[in-house]
Amino acid sequence: MEIRRQGDCIEISELDPFLAELLRQVPESTDSCGVEAAQQRLFSSPAAASEQEICAEWKVYVEPELRRLFQTATQTVASDLQQLNGSSKPFANCTLRIPAGNADAWLNALNQARLVIAAKYNFDESELCDHYRSPIGSRRDLGLFQVNFYGFLQEFILHELKM
Repeated sequence: MEIRRQGDCIEISELDPFLAELLRQVPESTDSCGVEAAQQRLFSSPAAASEQEICAEWKVYVEPELRRLFQTATQTVASDLQQLNGSSKPFANCTLRIPAGNADAWLNALNQARLVIAAKYNFDESELCDHYRSPIGSRRDLGLFQVNFYGFLQEFILHELKM
């Protein structure tokens, strides 16, 4: 896999089918429904529960806009990922081109996915910092790989935007 800036796009080339499938899962992975810990992480209160007025205003004025922002970012990413569908050679490496204007949406959606997956599997700090863990023997192990892969992509998108 190679990531580089190509004109007005961030290009991820030589993307193998496994990693392409993990990318296709980004929009689905942002869904925090049914994962209370993820909901709390994504929509955390700005103050202690005893600050009821502040918390109530947050829920009314800020949380709906956050939800809209998250949904819009996820839709943008899903639209960009359409490039990975319908390959005539399903087991061939492929290329994904992310318009530079969509980079913020990608950073947002990747972050959402990482937070939801980490909350869903209740990863602790030591697991999240263990970048050499292998092999992938369970769905939980795959989730940890996704969190790290999505973080890796965030890092490279940020790097390419600075260039």
